[in-house]
Amino acid sequence: MKLAIVLAAAAGLALPAAPALAAAPTPDSSSAVSADDMTTDDAWDDDDTWDDDAPGDDAPGDDAQADDAPADDAQADDEAPVLAATTPVQAAAPTGAQVVARWTFDAGAVNGNVADTSGRGPALTTRTANGGAIRYDNATPSGRYVTFPAACSATATACPRALFETASVASLNPGTRTFRWSARMQLTKAQIVGSANIMQKGVAKASSQWKMQVGKTNGKAQCVMVGAGSAAVHIARSSATVADGQWHKVVCQRSGATLSVWVDDKQVGSTAIPSTLSVSNTLPLRIGGPNFNTKSDMYHGRLDDVYAELG
Repeated sequence: MKLAIVLAAAAGLALPAAPALAAAPTPDSSSAVSADDMTTDDAWDDDDTWDDDAPGDDAPGDDAQADDAPADDAQADDEAPVLAATTPVQAAAPTGAQVVARWTFDAGAVNGNVADTSGRGPALTTRTANGGAIRYDNATPSGRYVTFPAACSATATACPRALFETASVASLNPGTRTFRWSARMQLTKAQIVGSANIMQKGVAKASSQWKMQVGKTNGKAQCVMVGAGSAAVHIARSSATVADGQWHKVVCQRSGATLSVWVDDKQVGSTAIPSTLSVSNTLPLRIGGPNFNTKSDMYHGRLDDVYAELG
């Protein structure tokens, strides 16, 4: 049950395989712990909401950018969507990778901070607004996952929100190297407002960026990259929904001239990118939402297992 950000050193031509799938956690009774209220100031403009996966726009390789106005935090009633079938290709496990950052959430937070468990990465800081809190819930057979605040109604004047943040570090700026970022997630389509922003480092219109989100239209996982000095937005979309109320491990992987998306250890989408595309910026990594602006694509589901990998 670990949410993961994955970075891997550039290998060149061949596409590295996805990380091995750990057993998906089964939600159990909560031992909820509210996150500490931290600063609610916001350095980022939400730059880049993509209308994820409307019919006819979900083929791997499509990198067109849709309306980038962020969506608001309204949400319909939480209804479990129907699970869509997938027929991806099974991948082999990678070799030679080194974990450079990992957040398991099993130990909860201390003064709002979640410790890295790899021994190489920074801690996550909890940020909240309008009384929002991140819960640390029990799972079986062991461990914990985090639950983000529910979305507000369209008429709400103040919405509780929360996210994790860590300062920019070299290992989260992959440049042109082989790179993976990953999260284990549980979400229903009714919980998606605009798009569900799982994690993001950088701003598309102001710097380079890598990002993972789940689109609202069809609930597909999206892996997004924007290179430094370029306005082109590259998106790899999964072939089927991940917003089905089940736990899924989603991996975004950049290797050479390919950006791919993996769900539960199977590649389910890809797109071509320039081999020279480079991502490096001084902005923080955020998990659970891009910012606290009035209109923002906050994540409203559950997350677990974060790690970053090189090699």
